[in-house]
Amino acid sequence: MCPKVALVSNMDDIGLSVTFDGKREDYFPDLMKWASENGASVEGFEMVNFKEEGFGLRATRDIKAEELFLWVPRKLLMTVESAKNSILGPLYSQDRILQAMGNIALAFHLLCERASPNSFWQPYIQTLPSEYDTPLYFEEEEVRCLQSTQAIHDVFSQYKNTARQYAYFYKVIQTHPHANKLPLKDSFTYEDYRWAVSSVMTRQNQIPTEDGSRVTLALIPLWDMCNHTNGLITTGYNLEDDRCECVALQDFQAGDQIYIFYGTRSNAEFVIHSGFFFDNNSHDRVKIKLGVSKSDRLYAMKAEVLARAGIPTSSVFALHFTEPPISAQLLAFLRVFCMTEEELKEHLLGDSAIDRIFTLGNSEFPVSWDNEVKLWTFLEDRASLLLKTYKTTIEEDKTVLKNPDLSVRATMAIKLRLGEKEILEKAVKSAAMNREYYRKHMEERAPLPRYEESDLGLLEGGVGDSRLPLVLRKLEEEAGVQESLSLTETVSKVKAAENGLVNGESLIPNGTRSENESLSPEESENTTGDTEESSGSMDAVKERL
Repeated sequence: MCPKVALVSNMDDIGLSVTFDGKREDYFPDLMKWASENGASVEGFEMVNFKEEGFGLRATRDIKAEELFLWVPRKLLMTVESAKNSILGPLYSQDRILQAMGNIALAFHLLCERASPNSFWQPYIQTLPSEYDTPLYFEEEEVRCLQSTQAIHDVFSQYKNTARQYAYFYKVIQTHPHANKLPLKDSFTYEDYRWAVSSVMTRQNQIPTEDGSRVTLALIPLWDMCNHTNGLITTGYNLEDDRCECVALQDFQAGDQIYIFYGTRSNAEFVIHSGFFFDNNSHDRVKIKLGVSKSDRLYAMKAEVLARAGIPTSSVFALHFTEPPISAQLLAFLRVFCMTEEELKEHLLGDSAIDRIFTLGNSEFPVSWDNEVKLWTFLEDRASLLLKTYKTTIEEDKTVLKNPDLSVRATMAIKLRLGEKEILEKAVKSAAMNREYYRKHMEERAPLPRYEESDLGLLEGGVGDSRLPLVLRKLEEEAGVQESLSLTETVSKVKAAENGLVNGESLIPNGTRSENESLSPEESENTTGDTEESSGSMDAVKERL
């Protein structure tokens, strides 16, 4: 039996304890009225069912690119701060898990307000889906479609964490004195919790607190109806006017669907945390874990060169959907990984050592032709091995996808595993092409390109898309994967034009990271992190689950 079913099959049939009459779209007029009365913009768009993409916003007038068309004031947002000031407050003040994990606090805030007919947020809550397409809602056969994918480990962790959290909080609600007045005491089902964490997981975002001193998590009505497309972050938080603001990603004509960009997420992250697969995702990627073995006789030298370049000796990198398939950082790692002792000495000793370090990630300046042949051969072999771990072929997946009876969730899962294989196959072909290209140069004894002083530290030449030193490139990549939302470290600089919000924050998965915990660069770029341990006091918290 699939792990998910074993964990929660005895809880699946209980159902939601609170339901609303009619369909969610029946409540859209109430949402618009409530939003308008409380200072949000409601002109220029309407909520429409786009079938395959579900509900979204449709322009009712022409909207120009970069035009401010949507704003939502703080009072309409459901936040960790509003949770503290709600009926949940007394329990929040006593429970360390609610305090440490803002997403769980937000989920319980949502449940309490849903169970309160007179809740201020009722017009918003009534328009939320009654179920989602996140893996928490997958049937066993749909989960099987994810087997061999890089997402499966995170999916199983999501099941395990959600079930453990439900069991923990069920006991808390029944026994804790500060839970006596909660509307959940008489009815708190697993289905309730699954719905709440999925609602938060697909919609949560970081915004600055009212005083701008730190960040908090929030659900943003109206704005969270926007669907995703490729582009740039166009939403931010205006502290002066204390509201979330969104400018148009592009020109939208009356009748067009209004899209926003959720951030640089892989399709694995979209499937796990948002419940959809995005075709032609320009930021799609697969993980590849690489490290220098400590048994390598040149380990110390390689570790030192990597350290000077700001790269760990073991890390999770990414193979990308777009060309080139590897980043400047991965190119630099592979070059060091394949260096001879003499080449390592050249990067550690002498006046030109620092210059060589700064060009490690620049594809225009190889260490040697032999080094290039070795690294591309290694990458080709590694990607080929990863391809062999899948139980189906690309052709078989394409055939299965033609089945008209395939469920939406099974289709999404099969597209994910197909997409991973296509990225790996592309990497194999690219590596083979580069291997032969450099082998030819080596056989012809072509002179190595010489760099000028003005070239030092630039990471261009087809692999890096940034003109930055390698160490800075690494920092830039980390910031980019944080969904272009730099509020975590620089809340004081938050402006709509400078910092972006994304619909659903995948870096804060269901109940596994504290509100203020950050990811390492390699985690933030390439992993969804559902099972990563927290630091400090979080160790004690995790012992309680």
